[in-house]
Amino acid sequence: MTVTIKKIGVLTSGGDSPGMNAAIRSVVRTCAYYNIECIGIYRGYQGMIEGDFKEMGARSVHNIVNKGGTILKSARSKDFMTVEGRKRAYENLKEAKVDALVVIGGDGSFTGAEVFNKEYGFPVMGIPGTIDNDIFGTSHTLGYDTALNTVVEAIDKIRDTASSHNRLFFVEVMGRDAGHIALNTGIGAGAEEILIPEEDLGLDRLLESLRRSKLSGKSSSIVVIAEGDKIGKNVFELKDYVEENMPEYDVRVSVLGHMQRGGSPSCFDRVLASRLGVKAVESLLEGKSNFMVGLLNDKVHLTPLEQAIKGHSEIDKELLRVSDIMSI
Repeated sequence: MTVTIKKIGVLTSGGDSPGMNAAIRSVVRTCAYYNIECIGIYRGYQGMIEGDFKEMGARSVHNIVNKGGTILKSARSKDFMTVEGRKRAYENLKEAKVDALVVIGGDGSFTGAEVFNKEYGFPVMGIPGTIDNDIFGTSHTLGYDTALNTVVEAIDKIRDTASSHNRLFFVEVMGRDAGHIALNTGIGAGAEEILIPEEDLGLDRLLESLRRSKLSGKSSSIVVIAEGDKIGKNVFELKDYVEENMPEYDVRVSVLGHMQRGGSPSCFDRVLASRLGVKAVESLLEGKSNFMVGLLNDKVHLTPLEQAIKGHSEIDKELLRVSDIMSI
């Protein structure tokens, strides 16, 4: 069934990430460029169920390209996981005369969009927004580049203290299921060791690496740990284990937490968001649906939502090799 697109809704869902506002701006202004109406849906799928809509025009998104977070807010929606909740959402969209949807978020948000599309044949297009960079079908998700720069800046400052006091710092970064942030920032900040979920380093190898660092003359060390790393139950237990086995080290833990999600998006994320927003709207106008727009080999590319959800974002093996060489 071909649908003539006259009005597009845009929402942000899941965890916020720098660049979401730039993507909202891109969607709204692309709609304006093609004389298509656009509405912002507040608080993700929950706002869709409650009819929390607002008309948006080109001027309504001025001065947001540089802002972190999302002006449309974000929320988890248990109601949208039910048939009744999705039915209310659909009825609200039809009442507001919305013909298609752009969903900015991660795999959970895309799963909701795919189910909604299958149930109602409603045209949807996804834009990947998560700092973890764990979505299949794109080399970069919105917010990833900004998060890398935020983490490297923080580690640089921590190293000043580590060097001044001859300390070993465990720096925990986000990445429950993927080690992209830890691996890239670890290399970029010159970490002595990097622990990620994809590679089980093991406690013995970690101790051996730290002993080698000590023998080579390093008086301080930085170990970057993804929060999903499997080597210990948590970073604090890992700290205790190292102190028990290497009492010569004064160990400290720094958990960077949600500061990684905040801040003004980098130029890269702003440009990426602008490119993906344009492609999302134009693809819907061309009659395409149930895709995610992403970046592959610096070209904007469409990936079926099902593949984006079920596919696995691989860690870069070459970067692992580089990390091993740099930590000598």
